[in-house]
Amino acid sequence: MANLPALSFLWPQMLWFLVAVPLLGLLYWRLDRRRQRMAVRYPALDVVGAGLRLSRWRRHLPPMLLLAGLAVLIAAMARPQALMMLPSRLETVVLAMDMSGSMRADDIKPTRIYAAQQAAKQFVEEQPANVSVSVVAVAGAAAVVQSPTRKREDIIAAIERLEPQRGTALGSGLIIALATLLPNAGIDVERFLEGGGGRSPAPPNLSAAGKAEAAAPGSYPAGAVVLLSDGQNNTGPDAIKAAEVAAGYGVRIFTVGVGTPEGATLSADGWSMRVRLDEDVLKKVADMTGAQYFRAEDAGELKQVYRTLSTRLAFDKRDVVEITALFTALGALLAVCSGLLSLWWFGRVH
Repeated sequence: MANLPALSFLWPQMLWFLVAVPLLGLLYWRLDRRRQRMAVRYPALDVVGAGLRLSRWRRHLPPMLLLAGLAVLIAAMARPQALMMLPSRLETVVLAMDMSGSMRADDIKPTRIYAAQQAAKQFVEEQPANVSVSVVAVAGAAAVVQSPTRKREDIIAAIERLEPQRGTALGSGLIIALATLLPNAGIDVERFLEGGGGRSPAPPNLSAAGKAEAAAPGSYPAGAVVLLSDGQNNTGPDAIKAAEVAAGYGVRIFTVGVGTPEGATLSADGWSMRVRLDEDVLKKVADMTGAQYFRAEDAGELKQVYRTLSTRLAFDKRDVVEITALFTALGALLAVCSGLLSLWWFGRVH
């Protein structure tokens, strides 16, 4: 029930006419009782015709359908509207994938990075044909390994080439992903990486008075960034600052946390360290940009996260839609069915 669209009415006062429906039902019941009494009192007269010789449900079904159709048509007069999820105008998705050494942890079998690659490839294959996908590798530095393209085989090949590297610079990855998504926005990536902020001289929106204004978070419909990471940022600019820049352009950054809070122990070159899923940064980035944070603790759950994310990207806009025509068509259909059944069973409109 929670998934059903919420109904409201532009002219709710018209719903008062629904009072007539039970009154007409009561009138029908009284007339039917009268016909039955006459049939008992004067059995020689075929007062009610073939109708009384039919089963009870067949006699009552056409009138009930007619009353239901009338109720729906009255509801249509009130101009119903529903809050519904509408198809998005998504054109580009940038996948920013954490390739840091901590992604070699095996708390997600066989490793975080392998599970992430398999789920990302499935995500790419499920995107509509008109959606371009780009891939950004995030480690101690970040780089575009696949520019936006609709060629699925090129995207998948780029994902398969990714290998773990040292360091995690989530802020660098996010700002490069944003610049890839908005190539004409004038985002100064070098300045941001040097700590000077990355906004273009003029924000994307202008008010009626001509003053520069930032876009509302999540308002950019044509693209989104998907960050997959274990959240452990240890170098480069702050990821939160990169999220602020994205929010100013209305770009959503969906974040996927890979790993478990308990984490796993990594050993290499004589040292050992425990790497855990750090959700705080990932949640803040998603919240700031009007997106959503997802968490996956095993490979199957990670694939399900990407399926859910695909649906969110395909239908991401909630809007109120008037559905008067739908109610009118349903009411008319019920009335027509009532008349046809009555003609079929009784030879007349019952």
